[in-house]
Amino acid sequence: MKRILLLVAVLFLALTPPASASSGDEIDRFVRDYLEHTGLPGAAVAVTHGADVVRVAGYGHDSSDATLTSSTRMPIASLSKSMTAFAVLRLAEDGRLNLDDPVVRHLPEFRLADPRGARITVRMLLEQTSGMADSAFPDLVRPQPGTLAAAVARLADAPLADEPGTKFHYHNPNYEVAARLVEVVAGTPFADYLRTNVFGPLGMSSSSTVDTPAGAHGYVRAFGIPVAVDEPDWFVNGSHGVLTTAEDMARWLIAQGGSPVLSPASLTLAHTPAPGRDYALGWATWTPGQVSHSGQWFSYTAAQILLPGGWGVAVLADTGMALENDADVLARGLVELVRGGHPEPARPAGVVADWVLAGLIALSLVLGVLGVVRSRRWAARRSSWRAVLRLVPCLLPLVVLVALPELMGVVYAGREGTFWQVLYVWPAVVIWLAIASACGLAVVVTRTVRWQAAAGTRRIDGGRGESKWDSEEPQSGG
Repeated sequence: MKRILLLVAVLFLALTPPASASSGDEIDRFVRDYLEHTGLPGAAVAVTHGADVVRVAGYGHDSSDATLTSSTRMPIASLSKSMTAFAVLRLAEDGRLNLDDPVVRHLPEFRLADPRGARITVRMLLEQTSGMADSAFPDLVRPQPGTLAAAVARLADAPLADEPGTKFHYHNPNYEVAARLVEVVAGTPFADYLRTNVFGPLGMSSSSTVDTPAGAHGYVRAFGIPVAVDEPDWFVNGSHGVLTTAEDMARWLIAQGGSPVLSPASLTLAHTPAPGRDYALGWATWTPGQVSHSGQWFSYTAAQILLPGGWGVAVLADTGMALENDADVLARGLVELVRGGHPEPARPAGVVADWVLAGLIALSLVLGVLGVVRSRRWAARRSSWRAVLRLVPCLLPLVVLVALPELMGVVYAGREGTFWQVLYVWPAVVIWLAIASACGLAVVVTRTVRWQAAAGTRRIDGGRGESKWDSEEPQSGG
């Protein structure tokens, strides 16, 4: 009998998740340690398992110094895409559209500069394979619309980057068109449809969507230090406009395992990419073994992750998009925790990079000062104009600074922004390039002026028969 009881106990322990996987205290400890270690001002998290809420809480504060709680409304940026996809799938289940219908069948106002746009289907919008792309239509640098109707209308000037249905391009207008499609087919504003047909049935009473982030303000990191900023005025509805709470995100995560809004078949469709692709319908499988999506405003970020076994993790952070986002890093740590691991708080890569940039700023200042101080000596030793040409590399930081928005577009897969948007994303790199540019320009100007003065002196001395400025050989006597 004792052996049987021992065997039962062993089996029970083997089948029971580690304490850390279901402990709200462990989650609290890890999040608080992360805030202390990284300087993140505030975050809200939701961790679920099946239909159970393991932990939902807020930590730290927002940019107005108000305490963040589980009921604090925060933007979730591109996590909104999964909710827009829910709305479209709800219409599909109601028989009001088919995912393989051409968009123009239901939304005649959808017209692109490229006639191939008529072949774009509803599914292509949600899978981001429409052929529209930031490389062809950089929407962030264009005048921003104020409504979903205006967001669709401005695409009349948009070319296509690829044949519809052939390649993935992450492009916010795909979901702006999808949201406009919802309100035209449903005959009601998109915000009202979400509230009535998605948020309401799921109990997400504190959730809504907005056109613009008017009045929102979070933080950007500069050299690892959070700096409070106002969110830029840009169009967000449909693609990244939902405001919600950690409590509502817990309900959203639970709904991914079964909900009154969508059938199990539609839920599986939303989470499962087509063969050979990583992006499904508002969800991605970029990391093997999990379904996820991240979201980025300029002063807020968010992340949501679904794991095998019914685990769900959501993080809302009040720092903006960066080289590596706090929400993503914190969410990965929570994933390790619920899997039974023992994660240590890790600083986002951008914080470490900023420390390197601080060192480069100091080096630029030292080299700049030395270059200016030694300019007279430099000019005295160089008689050829070619020496001035060799100063051109000093202007390289200025060239990079001017081209920075285009260069950042390359880094962010073609998502080109304005100079001021780049300043939000990575203030330290802009500051470094500005200081390095000023130092380089000061060295070039100072040395050129000194060289011209020295050249003039050598001409005068050469006229007296003492020397010749463009030759290092002494004049012959006579």
